[in-house]
Amino acid sequence: MTKKERANFVMQTLERLYPETPIPLKHRDAFTLLVAVVLSAQCTDKRVNEVTPALFALADTPEKMAALPRERVEEIIRPCGLAPRKSAALVNLSKAILEKHGGRVPDNFEDLESLDGVGHKTASVVMSQAFGVPAFPVDTHIHRLAARWKLSAGKNVVQTEKDLKAAFPQERWNKLHLQIIFYGREHCTARGCDGHSCEICRALNGEKSSTRSRKKTSA
Repeated sequence: MTKKERANFVMQTLERLYPETPIPLKHRDAFTLLVAVVLSAQCTDKRVNEVTPALFALADTPEKMAALPRERVEEIIRPCGLAPRKSAALVNLSKAILEKHGGRVPDNFEDLESLDGVGHKTASVVMSQAFGVPAFPVDTHIHRLAARWKLSAGKNVVQTEKDLKAAFPQERWNKLHLQIIFYGREHCTARGCDGHSCEICRALNGEKSSTRSRKKTSA
């Protein structure tokens, strides 16, 4: 298959498997989504969703978060890991939103990435899921699957993001990034698929698998 054919097969398969793509992190608006994404660093979405109800009960706006003692934030979010760093980031970014952005979460990459604790991936998630701006956030699942499906040979997420944006139509980026995450969690896991086991890997990498089988038979 050509790269375009591989990309088309991936899109068609994922659309069949995941016609609906609910956002995994529970949130109410752009600010609560931003908080949840910051907490999700090196933490599962499930754990974040277990922690955020208590946090949002006390601070679901920049005003409330900025007024909350950092130690209290740290106490609540401790199950998410990296609590000292994340709690400082949440309080600081809330203050910055109040002081520099009129209390509203910025809707552009430059201002989002200037906030404490917000890198390009976090900004991409907020831009795509809160504001509907085309973006292609790359997490470990997407980085791994892009390589397995030979859609990117990127050694880092920056190159993988660039390659995936080139491979897929812009209007599909926001939905596809979620579809690939779902597929990576449910079908093409790091240990559960060797690059030839799941439905998409079998179709895209079947030639290699067949060659390997013939070698074993002839031996």
